[in-house]
Amino acid sequence: MTHVMARTDDDVRFGFIVSKAVGNAVVRNTVRRRLKAVCHEALTELDPGRDVVIRALTTSATADFATLRAEVLRCLRRGRV
Repeated sequence: MTHVMARTDDDVRFGFIVSKAVGNAVVRNTVRRRLKAVCHEALTELDPGRDVVIRALTTSATADFATLRAEVLRCLRRGRV
């Protein structure tokens, strides 16, 4: 689940919500690191002045990197303002 909000400055900020429902601490940190890597790649595609909050669902724990990347990029494109 992705939320994108406009801001007044030109920075793009990301926030990640990975709850205990996703898995133990090792799994949650792995998911968070993967999300950070995908968002770093997508930074050039986003409009300036955005806050992006990504909530990892439980299925993200078992998803491979390519699937996770495709889903996050799809959500970011859909959430463009």
